[in-house]
Amino acid sequence: MRLKLFALLLCAVLTPAATRAAGPDCSRPLTLALHEHGQLYSSTTDQGIDRDMADELIRRSGCKVTVTLIQRARIWQLIESGALDFSLSGISNAERDKFAGFAWYFSNKYYLLVRRDAEVARISDFARNRELQLGVIRGFRYSATANALVDQLAEAQRVSYASGLEPLYQLLQAGRIQGMIIEPFDYPAIESDKIREISQILEFGDAPVPHGLIMSKKSLSANEQDKWRALIRAMRADGSTRRIFEKYFPAELARTLTEFKD
Repeated sequence: MRLKLFALLLCAVLTPAATRAAGPDCSRPLTLALHEHGQLYSSTTDQGIDRDMADELIRRSGCKVTVTLIQRARIWQLIESGALDFSLSGISNAERDKFAGFAWYFSNKYYLLVRRDAEVARISDFARNRELQLGVIRGFRYSATANALVDQLAEAQRVSYASGLEPLYQLLQAGRIQGMIIEPFDYPAIESDKIREISQILEFGDAPVPHGLIMSKKSLSANEQDKWRALIRAMRADGSTRRIFEKYFPAELARTLTEFKD
Protein backbone atom coordinates (compact mmCIF):
# COMPACT_ATOMS: atom_id res chain seq x y z
CA MET A 1 0.00 0.00 0.00
CA ARG A 2 2.83 2.36 0.92
CA LEU A 3 4.59 1.61 -2.37
CA LYS A 4 1.42 2.35 -4.31
CA LEU A 5 0.93 5.66 -2.46
CA PHE A 6 4.56 6.60 -3.07
CA ALA A 7 4.15 5.87 -6.79
CA LEU A 8 1.07 8.07 -6.99
CA LEU A 9 2.82 10.94 -5.20
CA LEU A 10 5.86 10.60 -7.45
CA CYS A 11 3.64 10.70 -10.53
CA ALA A 12 1.90 13.84 -9.30
CA VAL A 13 5.24 15.58 -8.77
CA LEU A 14 6.77 14.56 -12.08
CA THR A 15 3.78 15.03 -14.38
CA PRO A 16 3.96 18.88 -14.58
CA ALA A 17 7.68 18.71 -15.35
CA ALA A 18 7.09 16.07 -17.99
CA THR A 19 4.34 18.17 -19.53
CA ARG A 20 6.60 21.23 -19.65
CA ALA A 21 9.36 19.15 -21.23
CA ALA A 22 6.98 17.96 -23.93
CA GLY A 23 5.89 21.50 -24.80
CA PRO A 24 7.77 24.20 -26.71
CA ASP A 25 10.90 25.76 -25.28
CA CYS A 26 9.85 29.02 -23.61
CA SER A 27 13.28 29.90 -22.25
CA ARG A 28 13.53 32.97 -24.51
CA PRO A 29 11.00 35.50 -25.84
CA LEU A 30 9.66 34.53 -29.26
CA THR A 31 8.40 36.68 -32.13
CA LEU A 32 5.38 36.31 -34.41
CA ALA A 33 4.31 38.62 -37.23
CA LEU A 34 0.79 39.09 -38.60
CA HIS A 35 0.06 40.60 -41.99
CA GLU A 36 -2.97 42.64 -43.01
CA HIS A 37 -5.26 40.53 -45.16
CA GLY A 38 -9.05 40.54 -45.14
CA GLN A 39 -10.52 38.35 -42.41
CA LEU A 40 -7.12 36.91 -41.53
CA TYR A 41 -6.16 40.14 -39.78
CA SER A 42 -7.19 43.79 -39.65
CA SER A 43 -4.98 46.26 -37.81
CA THR A 44 -7.94 48.64 -37.55
CA THR A 45 -9.83 46.27 -35.26
CA ASP A 46 -6.87 44.12 -34.14
CA GLN A 47 -9.04 41.14 -34.99
CA GLY A 48 -9.06 38.24 -37.41
CA ILE A 49 -8.49 34.52 -37.75
CA ASP A 50 -4.72 34.77 -37.46
CA ARG A 51 -4.97 37.03 -34.41
CA ASP A 52 -7.16 34.41 -32.72
CA MET A 53 -4.85 31.59 -33.80
CA ALA A 54 -1.85 33.46 -32.40
CA ASP A 55 -3.61 34.11 -29.08
CA GLU A 56 -4.56 30.44 -28.70
CA LEU A 57 -1.05 29.23 -29.58
CA ILE A 58 0.44 31.60 -27.02
CA ARG A 59 -2.04 30.44 -24.38
CA ARG A 60 -1.37 26.75 -25.00
CA SER A 61 2.41 27.07 -25.23
CA GLY A 62 2.80 29.28 -22.18
CA CYS A 63 5.57 31.12 -24.03
CA LYS A 64 6.11 34.87 -24.14
CA VAL A 65 5.52 35.84 -27.77
CA THR A 66 5.77 39.38 -29.14
CA VAL A 67 3.20 39.89 -31.91
CA THR A 68 3.77 42.58 -34.55
CA LEU A 69 2.32 43.66 -37.90
CA ILE A 70 4.70 43.37 -40.88
CA GLN A 71 4.19 43.36 -44.64
CA ARG A 72 4.14 39.87 -46.11
CA ALA A 73 7.22 40.20 -48.33
CA ARG A 74 9.26 41.41 -45.35
CA ILE A 75 7.97 38.54 -43.19
CA TRP A 76 9.50 35.96 -45.53
CA GLN A 77 12.84 37.79 -45.46
CA LEU A 78 12.87 37.84 -41.65
CA ILE A 79 11.84 34.19 -41.39
CA GLU A 80 14.69 33.24 -43.73
CA SER A 81 17.26 35.21 -41.74
CA GLY A 82 16.06 33.87 -38.39
CA ALA A 83 15.19 37.36 -37.12
CA LEU A 84 11.51 36.28 -36.89
CA ASP A 85 10.36 33.00 -35.37
CA PHE A 86 6.79 32.69 -36.64
CA SER A 87 4.09 33.97 -38.92
CA LEU A 88 0.71 32.56 -39.91
CA SER A 89 -1.37 31.49 -42.96
CA GLY A 90 1.69 30.72 -45.06
CA ILE A 91 1.97 28.34 -48.00
CA SER A 92 5.05 26.38 -49.00
CA ASN A 93 7.03 26.02 -52.19
CA ALA A 94 10.45 24.60 -53.01
CA GLU A 95 12.23 27.86 -52.21
CA ARG A 96 10.45 28.49 -48.90
CA ASP A 97 10.92 24.90 -47.76
CA LYS A 98 14.68 25.59 -47.61
CA PHE A 99 14.28 28.04 -44.72
CA ALA A 100 10.78 27.55 -43.26
CA GLY A 101 8.78 24.76 -41.67
CA PHE A 102 4.97 24.68 -41.65
CA ALA A 103 2.11 23.42 -39.49
CA TRP A 104 -1.10 23.33 -41.52
CA TYR A 105 -4.40 24.56 -40.08
CA PHE A 106 -6.57 25.40 -43.10
CA SER A 107 -6.78 24.84 -46.84
CA ASN A 108 -8.46 26.94 -49.53
CA LYS A 109 -8.78 27.57 -53.25
CA TYR A 110 -7.84 30.70 -55.20
CA TYR A 111 -9.96 32.69 -57.66
CA LEU A 112 -9.52 35.47 -60.20
CA LEU A 113 -11.56 38.59 -59.49
CA VAL A 114 -11.88 40.32 -62.86
CA ARG A 115 -13.60 43.46 -64.10
CA ARG A 116 -16.73 42.70 -66.14
CA ASP A 117 -15.76 45.21 -68.82
CA ALA A 118 -12.54 43.24 -69.44
CA GLU A 119 -14.77 40.67 -71.18
CA VAL A 120 -12.93 37.70 -69.70
CA ALA A 121 -14.89 34.42 -69.66
CA ARG A 122 -11.95 32.10 -68.84
CA ILE A 123 -8.58 32.47 -67.14
CA SER A 124 -6.88 31.95 -70.50
CA ASP A 125 -8.74 34.99 -71.91
CA PHE A 126 -7.00 37.20 -69.37
CA ALA A 127 -3.55 35.92 -70.35
CA ARG A 128 -4.21 36.36 -74.08
CA ASN A 129 -5.36 39.99 -73.90
CA ARG A 130 -2.18 42.07 -73.69
CA GLU A 131 -4.13 45.14 -72.57
CA LEU A 132 -5.14 43.54 -69.26
CA GLN A 133 -3.13 44.15 -66.09
CA LEU A 134 -3.11 41.88 -63.03
CA GLY A 135 -2.70 43.13 -59.46
CA VAL A 136 -0.99 41.03 -56.77
CA ILE A 137 0.27 41.51 -53.24
CA ARG A 138 4.06 41.61 -53.11
CA GLY A 139 5.47 38.44 -51.54
CA PHE A 140 2.34 36.36 -52.17
CA ARG A 141 2.25 33.01 -53.92
CA TYR A 142 -0.89 31.09 -54.78
CA SER A 143 -1.98 27.78 -56.35
CA ALA A 144 -0.14 26.25 -59.33
CA THR A 145 -2.30 27.72 -62.11
CA ALA A 146 -2.52 31.10 -60.39
CA ASN A 147 1.27 31.18 -59.95
CA ALA A 148 1.75 30.30 -63.61
CA LEU A 149 -0.49 33.22 -64.61
CA VAL A 150 1.36 35.63 -62.32
CA ASP A 151 4.77 34.51 -63.61
CA GLN A 152 3.68 34.73 -67.25
CA LEU A 153 2.25 38.21 -66.85
CA ALA A 154 5.16 39.42 -64.72
CA GLU A 155 7.55 38.46 -67.52
CA ALA A 156 5.41 40.52 -69.90
CA GLN A 157 5.40 43.43 -67.40
CA ARG A 158 1.66 43.10 -66.90
CA VAL A 159 1.67 42.82 -63.11
CA SER A 160 1.10 45.67 -60.65
CA TYR A 161 2.30 45.04 -57.09
CA ALA A 162 0.78 46.38 -53.88
CA SER A 163 1.40 45.96 -50.16
CA GLY A 164 -2.14 44.73 -49.41
CA LEU A 165 -5.69 44.18 -50.59
CA GLU A 166 -7.07 47.71 -50.19
CA PRO A 167 -4.69 49.32 -52.72
CA LEU A 168 -5.58 46.56 -55.19
CA TYR A 169 -9.32 47.14 -54.76
CA GLN A 170 -8.73 50.82 -55.45
CA LEU A 171 -6.73 50.04 -58.58
CA LEU A 172 -9.44 47.64 -59.75
CA GLN A 173 -12.19 50.23 -59.26
CA ALA A 174 -10.11 52.85 -61.06
CA GLY A 175 -9.53 50.50 -64.01
CA ARG A 176 -5.76 50.56 -63.60
CA ILE A 177 -5.80 46.80 -63.16
CA GLN A 178 -8.43 44.47 -64.61
CA GLY A 179 -7.96 41.49 -62.29
CA MET A 180 -6.59 40.32 -58.93
CA ILE A 181 -6.23 36.96 -57.20
CA ILE A 182 -8.48 36.39 -54.20
CA GLU A 183 -9.38 33.75 -51.60
CA PRO A 184 -12.30 33.27 -49.18
CA PHE A 185 -10.89 35.76 -46.64
CA ASP A 186 -11.51 38.53 -49.15
CA TYR A 187 -15.22 37.80 -49.63
CA PRO A 188 -16.67 40.56 -47.38
CA ALA A 189 -14.94 43.31 -49.37
CA ILE A 190 -15.99 41.70 -52.65
CA GLU A 191 -19.59 41.75 -51.48
CA SER A 192 -19.51 45.54 -51.19
CA ASP A 193 -21.65 47.25 -53.85
CA LYS A 194 -18.71 49.04 -55.48
CA ILE A 195 -16.75 45.83 -56.09
CA ARG A 196 -19.67 43.50 -56.84
CA GLU A 197 -21.15 45.74 -59.53
CA ILE A 198 -17.97 45.92 -61.61
CA SER A 199 -16.53 42.41 -61.17
CA GLN A 200 -17.00 38.68 -61.50
CA ILE A 201 -15.18 35.67 -60.05
CA LEU A 202 -13.49 32.93 -62.09
CA GLU A 203 -12.15 29.68 -60.64
CA PHE A 204 -8.58 28.58 -61.30
CA GLY A 205 -9.61 24.94 -60.89
CA ASP A 206 -6.64 23.98 -58.71
CA ALA A 207 -6.95 21.80 -55.62
CA PRO A 208 -7.13 23.59 -52.25
CA VAL A 209 -3.74 24.78 -50.97
CA PRO A 210 -2.71 24.09 -47.33
CA HIS A 211 -1.89 27.17 -45.22
CA GLY A 212 -0.22 27.10 -41.85
CA LEU A 213 1.99 28.37 -39.09
CA ILE A 214 5.34 29.45 -40.59
CA MET A 215 8.42 28.55 -38.53
CA SER A 216 11.95 29.77 -39.14
CA LYS A 217 14.35 26.86 -39.54
CA LYS A 218 17.21 29.17 -38.58
CA SER A 219 15.78 30.13 -35.19
CA LEU A 220 13.84 26.95 -34.30
CA SER A 221 15.29 23.44 -34.27
CA ALA A 222 13.49 20.59 -36.00
CA ASN A 223 12.50 19.26 -32.57
CA GLU A 224 11.00 22.62 -31.57
CA GLN A 225 9.11 22.86 -34.86
CA ASP A 226 7.55 19.46 -34.12
CA LYS A 227 6.35 20.74 -30.74
CA TRP A 228 4.56 23.67 -32.37
CA ARG A 229 3.09 21.32 -34.98
CA ALA A 230 1.72 19.26 -32.10
CA LEU A 231 -0.05 22.34 -30.73
CA ILE A 232 -1.63 23.04 -34.13
CA ARG A 233 -2.71 19.40 -34.46
CA ALA A 234 -4.28 19.53 -30.99
CA MET A 235 -6.19 22.70 -31.90
CA ARG A 236 -7.55 21.02 -35.02
CA ALA A 237 -8.37 17.79 -33.19
CA ASP A 238 -10.34 19.39 -30.37
CA GLY A 239 -12.28 21.71 -32.69
CA SER A 240 -10.63 24.96 -31.55
CA THR A 241 -9.44 25.87 -35.04
CA ARG A 242 -12.85 25.26 -36.55
CA ARG A 243 -14.53 27.36 -33.85
CA ILE A 244 -12.17 30.24 -34.63
CA PHE A 245 -13.10 30.05 -38.31
CA GLU A 246 -16.81 29.92 -37.44
CA LYS A 247 -16.49 33.39 -35.95
CA TYR A 248 -15.77 34.71 -39.45
CA PHE A 249 -17.47 32.25 -41.83
CA PRO A 250 -20.71 30.27 -42.05
CA ALA A 251 -20.34 26.90 -40.32
CA GLU A 252 -20.19 24.84 -43.52
CA LEU A 253 -17.48 27.00 -45.10
CA ALA A 254 -15.51 26.94 -41.83
CA ARG A 255 -15.72 23.14 -41.88
CA THR A 256 -14.55 22.99 -45.52
CA LEU A 257 -11.59 25.23 -44.81
CA THR A 258 -10.40 23.47 -41.66
CA GLU A 259 -11.17 19.79 -42.31
CA PHE A 260 -8.59 18.42 -44.75
CA LYS A 261 -5.88 15.77 -44.95
CA ASP A 262 -2.33 17.02 -44.43
